[in-house]
Amino acid sequence: MICFVCKHGETKNSTTTVTLERGETTLVIKDVPARVCANCGEAYFEADVTDALLEMLNTAVAGGVQVEVRAFPVALAS
Repeated sequence: MICFVCKHGETKNSTTTVTLERGETTLVIKDVPARVCANCGEAYFEADVTDALLEMLNTAVAGGVQVEVRAFPVALAS
């Protein structure tokens, strides 16, 4: 697919790092599966990946996390 942001790059299956913030919580998630633009680096996520990211953030917020770095669960990446 052609990138919607730069309009030049082709996206390819890859992984990326995502930083999510809500209130006092900052959650960094590494190795998130995405289609990443080879030109500008914009990442596009499948709906199930987005759902998993939001659930991870909700869990972190509920647990009172201020800053945390996690790896995306391998079971969800398949």
